[in-house]
Amino acid sequence: MTVSTHVLDQQLGRPAAGLPVRLDRYRDDTWEPLAEGATGDDGRWSAPAAPGAAADDPTGPGTYRLRFGSGSYFAGRGAATFYPEISVIFTVADGGEHHHVPLALGAFGYSTYRGG
Repeated sequence: MTVSTHVLDQQLGRPAAGLPVRLDRYRDDTWEPLAEGATGDDGRWSAPAAPGAAADDPTGPGTYRLRFGSGSYFAGRGAATFYPEISVIFTVADGGEHHHVPLALGAFGYSTYRGG
């Protein structure tokens, strides 16, 4: 399974560079971190893929969460925000697919969807 995101800053009308991102998996009634980093200059981030992931592997089918550090992103720009963190929780049915989860980000709102 692979997971990627593309974050656009709606206030600036350009990619949200340097936004912290973390991918977690829900397992045994708790969230376990899988990967973290920050968006590049183009606003994109991809979680590293685990080769040969099986159904019981942490990157197989299951429930996942992308956590976006919007508070630190806006603080770095000297701007206030209503959402200090944005969590997007999604279900993966087929661990062999690519899952792209874009985020349109504003200081007081956001939108997301499953991309291609």
